[in-house]
Amino acid sequence: MQKKEENYLPKNKFLPSSNRLAKGKKNWFVTFGHRFADGSIGTKISHFIMGFGNFYHKQIIKGLLYFIIEAGFAFLMIFSPKVNDTPIGAKALVNLITLGTNEGDIFTNADNSMLMLLFGVITWGIIFLFIFAYNSNLKSSYKSDLEVRKGKKPSSFKDDLKDLLDGRFHVAMLTPSIIGIITFTVLPTIFMILIAFTNYDSLHLPPNNLFDWVGLDNFIAIFSGSGNEISARFGSVLGWTIIWAFFATFTCYIGGILLALVINNKHIKAKKLWRTIFVLTIALPQFISLLAVRNILSKEGPFNALLVFLGIIEQGNGIQFLGSADSILTAKIMVIVINMWIGIPYTMLMTSGILMNVPAELYEAAQIDGATKRQAFYHITVPYILFVTSPYLITSFVGNITSFNIIYLLTGGSPAVPGYIAGGTDLLVTWLYKLTIDQSEYSTGAVVSIMTFIITATITLISYRRTKTYKEEDAFQ
Repeated sequence: MQKKEENYLPKNKFLPSSNRLAKGKKNWFVTFGHRFADGSIGTKISHFIMGFGNFYHKQIIKGLLYFIIEAGFAFLMIFSPKVNDTPIGAKALVNLITLGTNEGDIFTNADNSMLMLLFGVITWGIIFLFIFAYNSNLKSSYKSDLEVRKGKKPSSFKDDLKDLLDGRFHVAMLTPSIIGIITFTVLPTIFMILIAFTNYDSLHLPPNNLFDWVGLDNFIAIFSGSGNEISARFGSVLGWTIIWAFFATFTCYIGGILLALVINNKHIKAKKLWRTIFVLTIALPQFISLLAVRNILSKEGPFNALLVFLGIIEQGNGIQFLGSADSILTAKIMVIVINMWIGIPYTMLMTSGILMNVPAELYEAAQIDGATKRQAFYHITVPYILFVTSPYLITSFVGNITSFNIIYLLTGGSPAVPGYIAGGTDLLVTWLYKLTIDQSEYSTGAVVSIMTFIITATITLISYRRTKTYKEEDAFQ
């Protein structure tokens, strides 16, 4: 009796992740060998000529598609066609190691390290996609073998299309998304990570100059204490980023909850009017509000003019609320306060919806047990709001770590710190922008990006796993 292919797949999904990975690899090789030994002559040849097994079972269209994929991959890897005078294919893998050897200018066919790195990453992406197609070719051929042994007719291309639009509709919908994620998210991310291990900066800009691999030097520079930009400023910028994220998150969160409680109070009239007024701050484009506030609070702006008119300050001595070497703390406080004006209405709207959906039975049970309104609020309303909004709170905190608009449009990172690119109010993300866009320090910018990702990912995973939303998922169902 022939063994089914499913017998060779991993069965215990509750194994530790490392064990599952090892077991998955082992089973893949076992399954691969089983297919070759147990498959028909068509399946055996499909290990070398993609689509042959489908041709063998008269599945012409599927066989032709697999064969074209293999032929295209072989052409790409053997002949390595050039794009902008830079090869893609097997030669791109070699260039990925060297990042170019011929330095010159655009008129002398010089190597372009950036394109060599990019095409090397793309080539590896094509290789992994080809491996997936190659495995699909073997599975398709062996599946047809099993159908023939059961006395069935192998599925035609038309049957497979119908199945994709019915029983395997999820595959049809997810495949384009997965390809898009790989193309526009995974590969660019890998490209950025690799840049962090090079010396791609203002002194090594292609095509006039080559850059090269430097290993962990850029990461070691963070802790070297050598006084360079990333060593001297990373700790202070990171510290301010965390402080900003904490206050920007919790001031808006607590303020939004309090505002929602006030507006939803039964003694408040014209609730819709009050909600509409606060929603206007959301409806108005954020950059307009921020630029308007920056002008209002400028040294010669309307607010300082009002202070002069009231006699609080003298003419020409306007307060620099958003940028002064002597008032870095003032600038930091002001951006947090201004962020409350923009962020509180979002939390207010969300919390209003939550308050209107708190199960009435909970309040009735509390009233029967003799609980006061204050006790019901602290023991029912607050826990319910926290339970529902915990994921939002974590997302908001992480979003504030990578917030760009507030700082860039209000202060631009100022006041400046002499000798360094990162200013007094710069966050990691605005510092990253200056390093890459303004200064062309791409390798340093890549290091900052990786460190930002590590910090945000760690905070997100640890925080969410500790919330009741994760631990007690069915608590309020």
